[in-house]
Amino acid sequence: MTHTSPVADLVAGSSADASTLRALEFDAIVEQLAGRTSFDPSRELALATVPVADAAHVGLLQDQTDEADQLLADQAQTSIGGARDIRAALERAGRGGRLTPAELLEVGETLDATDRFATRLKAWRGPHLSEVRELLDPAPELAARIVRSVGEGGEILDSASADLAAIRKRLRTAQERVRERLNAMLRSSAMAGIIGEAIVTLRAGRYVIPIRAEAKGRVKGIVHDQSASGATLFIEPLTVVELNNKWTEASLAAAREEERILDELSRIVEGRAAPLRDSLSALARADLWLARARLGTEMDGVRPTLAEDAAELLSARHPLLGDSAVPIDVRLGDRFGYRALVVTGPNTGGKTVSLKTLGLLSLMHQAGLRVPAADGARLPVFRRVMADIGDEQSIAQSLSTFSSHLRNVVRFVADAGPATLVLLDEVGAGTDPAEGSALAMAIVSRLLDAGAMVAATTHYAELKAFATEHPGVTNAAVEFDVSTLRPTYRLTIGLPGKSQAFAIADRLGLPEPILADARERISAEHASMEETLAAIAAAERAQAAALEAASADRASAADERELARSGVAQARREAAKLLADARRSADELVARAERDVADLRREVARQRNLAGGRRGPSAPAVEDLGRRAARARSETAVAGPEIVEDVPEPGLQPRAGLFGRSRTLGSTGRIVEISGRTGRVTLETEGARLVVPADDVEVVPEPISGPTPRDVEAEELRRRAAQRVTPRLDLHGERVEAALERLNAHLDDALLAGLDEVVIVHGIGTGALRRAVREALAEHPRVRAIRGGRKDEGGDGATVAEL
Repeated sequence: MTHTSPVADLVAGSSADASTLRALEFDAIVEQLAGRTSFDPSRELALATVPVADAAHVGLLQDQTDEADQLLADQAQTSIGGARDIRAALERAGRGGRLTPAELLEVGETLDATDRFATRLKAWRGPHLSEVRELLDPAPELAARIVRSVGEGGEILDSASADLAAIRKRLRTAQERVRERLNAMLRSSAMAGIIGEAIVTLRAGRYVIPIRAEAKGRVKGIVHDQSASGATLFIEPLTVVELNNKWTEASLAAAREEERILDELSRIVEGRAAPLRDSLSALARADLWLARARLGTEMDGVRPTLAEDAAELLSARHPLLGDSAVPIDVRLGDRFGYRALVVTGPNTGGKTVSLKTLGLLSLMHQAGLRVPAADGARLPVFRRVMADIGDEQSIAQSLSTFSSHLRNVVRFVADAGPATLVLLDEVGAGTDPAEGSALAMAIVSRLLDAGAMVAATTHYAELKAFATEHPGVTNAAVEFDVSTLRPTYRLTIGLPGKSQAFAIADRLGLPEPILADARERISAEHASMEETLAAIAAAERAQAAALEAASADRASAADERELARSGVAQARREAAKLLADARRSADELVARAERDVADLRREVARQRNLAGGRRGPSAPAVEDLGRRAARARSETAVAGPEIVEDVPEPGLQPRAGLFGRSRTLGSTGRIVEISGRTGRVTLETEGARLVVPADDVEVVPEPISGPTPRDVEAEELRRRAAQRVTPRLDLHGERVEAALERLNAHLDDALLAGLDEVVIVHGIGTGALRRAVREALAEHPRVRAIRGGRKDEGGDGATVAEL
């Protein structure tokens, strides 16, 4: 019969075998997870955690972690603290055994923890924790009975039963009587000189007094013990035998009643053993989900989006390196045009860490854990993850080392296929370089043909050239600072790296003649290959820079077009408003004049009737008003064109001498200076100079005279905003809705005060507040750009908005 090892059991149903889990140090992550559980049942579940290979199962695990994360966000102190591992007690009770007071106390504590956790879930609507809630059994009657029967120290309380209370009352009475009788004997003058020490003590369950051995004949009674020296005897005087008997009988009765109470409580537990087991199991599962959520929060992890054809990790950090981890970007898959990544660079430069980061984060994702990376991470669900990573790097590579690596590669080639990830550290190393590089290229080609994703590290120049020429393979390099002889650990995809052996040797002081000799000994083919790779790398860098510059120019042109479009629209809106106001005023003037004319005509007609038809004295006034009305109508007809002529030509660029207005601040002034280097325009307003971005200034007509009431009001608003606003807004610990409300108000004040940028501190936490803040900033019309905070600004816990 074959014995199954614990390791084999651990990886049953896993997407990785035991050697891969060890190579990627997945067990260290499991230990961290187990350390965040609350009791043994959930700890055992954590230690049994393995990555799964089914996409639906991975989604289920991640959904469970999502719910736990949301519960912790809503109720930060949520835990199942106080629960105990009562499986053994339930098992013994189920077999009809008697539970001890300590075991019953643990059952009671677990029921109390269950009740508190169920209360926290009372209003929960998520499916997974709701299912847990339905299985929780706080057994309130049993819990109350245990509280009434067992004290915190594990003693049976008088309140456990009325009989026990009565028996213990008799017991205390008998005890007091026997002690009182013995103390009276000790105080009597007849006992003077024969007492060893004036105390009442217990021996063999009976109350006794110490008598000197030579005086034992003077006290009639029963000897129960003697001192170690034999000089003192512990005697129960005959006068207290009956009292001692009553006390002993009461003690035995109390013990029998305590046993009866324990049996009764044990039978109650036995009757609820099945639902209590289910409840304990549900508690353990929920605690495991909470542990996964806590670990993800501590790592500032995210849930990757499922992607069948791509693995993309942005600012990914190896979770076991802590604060020293350098974030790297890893992209791999058909979506990017390659499925194999060849990582090159100097020793200790971070090549192996890059492989481990990709592999370990993939396993964590498939185990329901968050991965330490930035938002936007995408990962497939790999059917198999296979890693051959040797951390022990030695100059004395032996054939046995090569053979052990090759045995792993043979297994990988046989098992590789679509939805598999193969990680090969120093592929082909440990043998003749020519043969090793040829073997490495053949292995990578075969794995690609099988449909696998591959990431491999190497020092072979031939493999770098292979990555440049093969359509499904690309180079990646870990950077190295030759001036300091230290790696930067950053990973650059698309460029081959160099081992930097000569540069390192030169910096360490190796004589130049030796270096020159070494360079001459490099084969012409190898040197040509390195030069070609360097040229390709330089060309790719130049192309990337050109593309970046073109993108920037295109974005700038789009911004300028939008600015011009908005300026024209604004000018048209203002002109239309002025025209409408002018026409309204003119219409009112004409209507008033026409009303006056009509009134005078009626008055003239009335006077004519009174004067027998003579021309009245008001006729000249009537004619004058008629002329005024006609003139008002003619002025109304031309009012529009006169106002429109005052609107500056659309698209007119700001220049010194013209008048400009800040769209954001509403301030108008003469343009006195334009800085092409900084893109700033200086407006001279009344009593002050205002420096604003050039794209915020529109050319306006010269004001006729003095500030308008609107200008005065705007200036007052700006003054008040400048008094209360600061360049830094701390939203750390705020709920999302309240934080966004404060953010919008702060941006309004910052814009009024003329700030160029603001720093928003949101913390790291679960990432929910950071995402909400950055989305709000990206949609804000007056935010030019956003970026992550520098170290002195708060690092990943802050976002900087350029206004």
